[in-house]
Amino acid sequence: MLHRHPFLSLLSGGYLIFVGWLTLTPQPIGPSQEDLIERAIEGLHRRGLAMSLDYDRLEFLANIGLFVPIGVFLLLLFGSRLWWLALIGCVAMTCGIEYAQEYIPGRVSDSRDLVANSLGGLIGVVLALILTLPATLRRRERRRREQQRRLAAARS
Repeated sequence: MLHRHPFLSLLSGGYLIFVGWLTLTPQPIGPSQEDLIERAIEGLHRRGLAMSLDYDRLEFLANIGLFVPIGVFLLLLFGSRLWWLALIGCVAMTCGIEYAQEYIPGRVSDSRDLVANSLGGLIGVVLALILTLPATLRRRERRRREQQRRLAAARS
């Protein structure tokens, strides 16, 4: 992928650096940011929106959303035939992040984050499989035709 899709590779690398900065540096959200988030949630509730949303659910959803692009990037890197490897990569990455967070001041390793990040990676892999399905089917058909041509040429 690196040589065939340099822009996508740069985008993927930049996003992975962002995820590393977000997850592997001391906690960037302080009390004032938490208060701002809580006030935004309360504002939604006053308008009758997202009544079941609280800070913990928002954090869980944000962790899912954070890993959706990673699932997409890894599927594009490994290809649709190795979708399971992209999924394993997502889970391994989140396990590594949660393990490292145990040793980072201000960070807390949480099994809910492991579940949310893995779910986000799974959603990303499935989304990428759906988006790349037409191209995958065209490649599969092209390979089948080439194989039939070779067989016909070998029989002649």
